[in-house]
Amino acid sequence: MRTTVHLVRHGEVHNPEGILYGRLPGYGLSDTGREQSKRVALHLAGADATALFVSPMQRAQETAEPVAAALGLEPVTDDRLIEAANEFEGQHVSVGDGALRKPEYWPLLRNPFRPSWGEPYLEIAHRMLGVVHRARAAAAGHEAVCVSHQLPIWTLRRFMAGQRLWHNPTHRQCSLGSVTSCVFDDESLVDIAYAEPGGASDPTATGA
Repeated sequence: MRTTVHLVRHGEVHNPEGILYGRLPGYGLSDTGREQSKRVALHLAGADATALFVSPMQRAQETAEPVAAALGLEPVTDDRLIEAANEFEGQHVSVGDGALRKPEYWPLLRNPFRPSWGEPYLEIAHRMLGVVHRARAAAAGHEAVCVSHQLPIWTLRRFMAGQRLWHNPTHRQCSLGSVTSCVFDDESLVDIAYAEPGGASDPTATGA
């Protein structure tokens, strides 16, 4: 039985202060982000999708709205699709700027392989794998869509591909409004595809 689970990254966020907003409330899509979400909906409009799961964050919920309308589906919120927890939430974290220059934050940088500043990569991978298999089971023989965030999607992709989970953030292939598609035969992963209907974007840009 062939089933495909599409992992959608939300569109651009309105973030004029350029902070790392993480799980903070009140961060919705920018005008560009709303346009990106419409492109994602157009890209998925012909999919044989029977289930739609969404992160509880505002930007993900707003990205899912046109997708739900295009597919005729009712979104289901799943907390496991949420953004990764990060101790730098609410701070400016550009290299050489903001929180990274403050000694009180340096202990958070002691282990980039875990990472020590936030939710461990393995925990992210496990919770994301759980919701992907929920989506696969719900849409068995068809397609499902999950709207989430860059780091959770990229961590899951590396985990499913058997790659190490720690990585260089500038090398993530998970643009705003992108679609990472996991193809299963029964419960076995057989392929991972990637598309950028929202266009290419800088993985390190604030507002992403």
